[in-house]
Amino acid sequence: MSGSLWLPPGARPDTFPTIPKQRTTPSWAGPDPVDELAARIDDFVAAAVHPDEIAALLESDGLSDDQIRERYGVKNSFALAEELYERVPRRHPEPETPPHDPWRASLLTCLLRGVVFALPGFAYVLAAAAPLPLLASALTGWTWNQALAHRAYTWLGLGDERAAKRTLLRGAPTGVALGAAVAWLASGTADRSVAFAAGQSLYLGASTILLVRARERALLLALLPMATGAILTLFHPMPNATRLILLLGSLLAVTILGFLEVMPQGNAVKGRGELRDQPPHTRRQRTTQGPRLSSSFPYAIFGLATGTLVLHAALADTLTALILTLSMGPAEYLLHHLRSTSTTALRSSTTPTAFRRAATRTLLHSLTTYLLTLLTLALTTGISPTPLLLLGTVLWTALLLQSFGAILSTTAICSVAALAQTFAPLTALTVYATTATTQAALACALLGKATAHR
Repeated sequence: MSGSLWLPPGARPDTFPTIPKQRTTPSWAGPDPVDELAARIDDFVAAAVHPDEIAALLESDGLSDDQIRERYGVKNSFALAEELYERVPRRHPEPETPPHDPWRASLLTCLLRGVVFALPGFAYVLAAAAPLPLLASALTGWTWNQALAHRAYTWLGLGDERAAKRTLLRGAPTGVALGAAVAWLASGTADRSVAFAAGQSLYLGASTILLVRARERALLLALLPMATGAILTLFHPMPNATRLILLLGSLLAVTILGFLEVMPQGNAVKGRGELRDQPPHTRRQRTTQGPRLSSSFPYAIFGLATGTLVLHAALADTLTALILTLSMGPAEYLLHHLRSTSTTALRSSTTPTAFRRAATRTLLHSLTTYLLTLLTLALTTGISPTPLLLLGTVLWTALLLQSFGAILSTTAICSVAALAQTFAPLTALTVYATTATTQAALACALLGKATAHR
């Protein structure tokens, strides 16, 4: 039993039901006071997995050991709990409402995120710049913001929204400065390419804030003018001044929206004052509950490795990278669907073998659906489907392993793949096929374990 010895997993004393005064007694209940108590709290006792859960309920209802000795003839709450546990047959009734599914996701929202991921690519149509500073700045931004997003999401998972906002407010500008500095070092001079790279870094930081804060629609609206202008430019040339206005307008809108999301509020200032008023030992306890900085480092390396793989694909074929970026929306939805279906299978399966089979079927179904989506996009645009499908498998299984907590494994595999494609005399197909096979096998082994889904 996880959690405290006295409480069931996730429970607090104030969440226990009070002991009802009257209840229809089961057929086995008799005049014994213990039987009468068991009849009143029959459902709770029957579903308990340990007598300590029953003892916690008795104590939360205000029964003292003296009262228990007087009414029920046993020495304390633990003895009474053991007696109740022995008298009531075990049964675990189905909940009246469906259990909460934390992995339920909206298909429309995920598709919108895919569009938002792809739209910034149109900025390169409006601005002609040297590729090296842009690539260096992009890799820096992907690395930094992957770690930043992980840290912010961790704070949100801990229920501390204020700390998540503070993390984004401090981390995003640092990423912008790093991206601009790397672009300047790659260029060797402060030219137009460095300026565009600095704007790219600013966009990556602000958009990370909006995506973590689930503001996809606001980000889409801010990018629409720039994307529309880029599409029109493909058919009719635009003046340079108009291009600059479109770029700066969308960048300014995204930046303002991102800042407004994390701008300190009055209650945040009050909260910090309340924290200062607390005793020193309480302040230390609160500050040590947050995520360690080192826990985000693997996510930064993961962003660098996968970003390198995508950049190699973009240098070989721009459409391949664009389709992969656009497909991240369906990929995210299928990932949530897999986690949701696997959780349902965990509740309904009666044997470990049955669960492993269900989890494997779900994995193959989700991966096949994603690859069919990529194949449709490849046939529609006329690009070669083989590298697209293999790299898509690499990215999707990497995200899957990351969601199951296997961040160190997938980071190591993707890093080796990125290094091999960059420095080793291997073809892209060889690297993609080896990486995809390795990660798919690891995913199958991981998903077959029930403990991985908790």
